[in-house]
Amino acid sequence: KHLSFFSGFGPFRQYLVNSSWEAVKELSKRGLGKNIDLRIMQLPVVYQKAKEQVFTIWKTLQPLLTVHVGLASSAKAVIILEQCGKNKGYQEMDACGFHPEGGCCMLDGPEKIESTINMKTLWKNISVEGIDIIFSRDAGRYICDYTYYASLYYGNGRAAFIHVPPLSESATADFLGKALQTIILEMLKQCGDKRE
Repeated sequence: KHLSFFSGFGPFRQYLVNSSWEAVKELSKRGLGKNIDLRIMQLPVVYQKAKEQVFTIWKTLQPLLTVHVGLASSAKAVIILEQCGKNKGYQEMDACGFHPEGGCCMLDGPEKIESTINMKTLWKNISVEGIDIIFSRDAGRYICDYTYYASLYYGNGRAAFIHVPPLSESATADFLGKALQTIILEMLKQCGDKRE
């Protein structure tokens, strides 16, 4: 069995229920087939704690792939596939009122790290009825981008990040979980191609 790890985020600002965590829980119920051991974790919207948990995931579990799911509050009925994580520019305060020293994720890290998953190919190959999927190279310089960069750094690029919209009548947790399943099964095909 290949271990894949998924994280969503906890509540922040006005989002007392974070759609990213709800979607990940739904994905977990659905599964990814018998060859994938799927583990999930909720990350806090706190820079340092999220980074420590990501480090622990990579160090102890060494998953084939780690997929982080975040809430894009600006996105209405859009799922965003993020290609890379950025190292600097983190000035916005987290849920505890902190931001990283110097606005930086990894002092010795490169400016940006690309995922080994080709999100553009993924984006061209999938469609989910009822929602648009877009490709992005900027995950937004907040906890999402920060966590993604840390995961790409610790996991040698074997991480992915997907932004989901807030929960709504059309974007229910069940719907988002199903959409994630479609996207991630396609993503795992790319991992399979790389393994062979």
